Order: sequence, then structure tokens, then C-alpha cells
Amino acid sequence: MYKAAIFDLDGTLLDTLDDLWNSVNVALDKNGMPRRRRSEVRAFLGNGMRRLIHLSVPAQTDKTLETRVYLDFREHYAHHNAERTTPYPQIKKLLEILSGEGVLRGVVSNKGDSAVQDLVASYFPGLLNIAVGEREDVRRKPAPDTVLKVMAELRVDTTTSVYIGDSEVDLETAANAGCNCIAVSWGFRDRDFLVKRGAKTIADTTEELAEAILL
Repeated sequence: MYKAAIFDLDGTLLDTLDDLWNSVNVALDKNGMPRRRRSEVRAFLGNGMRRLIHLSVPAQTDKTLETRVYLDFREHYAHHNAERTTPYPQIKKLLEILSGEGVLRGVVSNKGDSAVQDLVASYFPGLLNIAVGEREDVRRKPAPDTVLKVMAELRVDTTTSVYIGDSEVDLETAANAGCNCIAVSWGFRDRDFLVKRGAKTIADTTEELAEAILL
């Protein structure tokens, strides 16, 4: 059994897609740019908010204008990040089971740290030991920095920890950190995509995820 389970947030614990999609299109509308389809925003997620906006604006957009869209997105999302967001089914129960078994629980996300803290406090009060989002002083995923930081805070290491996520970025992050990875198929990437990207262990349900962590 692992001593610590470290989770991605968006697409793994929380279904945040509709709120992100809405905020992207509000920012694009405000700057006279074409809107993006839900499927496009889903595909753009995983590499942080700046990358999300970079992929959402038209190609060759001026950097200054892109930054304006990014700031508009951040402002809107800060006030509208929990309108349609919801935990995936049985996620809270999963975290309660892990807690009862003595497994430490952390979150590492490429979402801005302030939004991560707000969402974790709102949806998972008392269920997570630590949460870290994107910050200027730490490289974002797939760099291993944030995962290793959480491990250090929890006083565990790569042999006793597992990283859980829903995208290729999470697979790369775990590999870079040198720890095992469990991919989940209910998030922003489909099972076939994860298999093609080298996922060795894939959970299709929270019951399967609990078994993989507690094995």
C-alpha cells in the first residue's frame, strides 16, 4: 500500500471543464476573437492557464493581446470557477477511504494556486493534507518540482508515493518525478489516448482506483 496518493485536480478529482470553457469564451468575446468549442478547450487543458489561453487565441496573436485575454480569463474564472464544477462521482468517498486507511492525500495542479486553494477548500474540506497549484517560484508540470515538493511536505518519497492524473502531462510528470502513476479514464483524455501515451495502470472507476492505491 502506498503511503501517499498525490492527485491532479482538473479532470481527476474535479470536473471543471464547463466553467473553464465558459471563462475562455468570455475572454475571447471581450477581445473580439472567435469562440472555442467545448471539445477544443478539453483538448487544450493540462499545461496550465497560460498555455490554455495560448492555444485558445487565434494563431499568430500578438503577445500583448494574448496577455490581455489571459488576464481577462483569470479575472472571470476567479469569480465563476464553481458554477458548474463538481467532484467526479464517488471521489469524496474515495478520499475518505484513503484517509481511513492512513494514506496521505495531496493535490498538484497546473491551475493557478489561488484557484486551487479555493476549490480544494470548497469541495474537499478536511479531505486533503496539502494542495499546490501553479506558482512563479516552482516549475509547473510536467517538471517534477511540485510533486517532489508535496512529497517532501508529506515526508514520503518516490518509492512510497503514487501520482494520479488524467492526461499525458500527468504521465510525464510521474515519470520525471520517478514515481509510479495511475491514470484515470473519466477526465479530459480518453482511455485509448492514455494507452497510446504509455499508461501502464488505468482506473475506469473510483473503486478500481482505490484498489490500485491500496494494493
